[in-house]
Amino acid sequence: MDYGIIFGNTGELATADGAAALAEACDTHGVESVWTVEHVLVPTGYESEYPYSRDGKMPGSLEAPIPDPLIWLTWVAAHSKNVKLATGVMILPQRNPAVLAKEVATLDSLSRGRVVLGVGVGWLEEEFDALGVPFAGRGKRTDEYIEAMRELWTTDESSYSGEFVNYDRVMSFPKPHAGSPPIFIGGHSHAAARRAGRLGDGFFPGRQEILGELIETMRTTAAAAGRDADAIQITTGASMKPEKRKELTDLGVSRMVFPPPAVTADEIGPAIERTLDFLSS
Repeated sequence: MDYGIIFGNTGELATADGAAALAEACDTHGVESVWTVEHVLVPTGYESEYPYSRDGKMPGSLEAPIPDPLIWLTWVAAHSKNVKLATGVMILPQRNPAVLAKEVATLDSLSRGRVVLGVGVGWLEEEFDALGVPFAGRGKRTDEYIEAMRELWTTDESSYSGEFVNYDRVMSFPKPHAGSPPIFIGGHSHAAARRAGRLGDGFFPGRQEILGELIETMRTTAAAAGRDADAIQITTGASMKPEKRKELTDLGVSRMVFPPPAVTADEIGPAIERTLDFLSS
């Protein structure tokens, strides 16, 4: 079982000193990956329901910094050698796929293949409105963006024709370190599970109420698409209960992530060591 840290780019660890300390602690203690979250904008007074809390609102202050995931992960990369650099998740339909493909390829090349691109379709409609991106159709837009980015990553002269993305005989360099970086599909819906089965290298359900059903949907969809479902890695939140961790392992989960167990640069290393010791016991 691999263990990663989620919400890495929040709180005091979002700062230069905090991120560097987190990066070094992950390498020292064998944390496999660091996962970021993102919002480009958070409109005040939003009414969309945040799906990961009981009150439907994001935790913490709206003024709390959320650094850009890829720039923050570049700082982490510069202060580490082994930890994987993961977005968990990036709101893909809000991004220009060609620009994002270039950014991801650059970071993956510089870090020698450590990028894991976790993507989701997003939930905050008011953010889409403020960015001028249609909220409707974001699932289909996400599918095209994934395909278009892989085309740019894996061919020297790239072409793609779709409803949202069209380019013909274009070139984008540098390429990633070793082919397409793995793309993990985030979300706790059957639509997300089907997308993971069709297009994902991994699946990252953020909630576990119907995890077994979602994994079965992912596997069935992968088989129907002629893909190897066993090759699609499953990541989800870690549990402090040994029986729950066994249940997740039995379902096929190969990576569990947990929030930073401390918030200061001085505390993060020892806190990670204690947490990993507990999870491995």
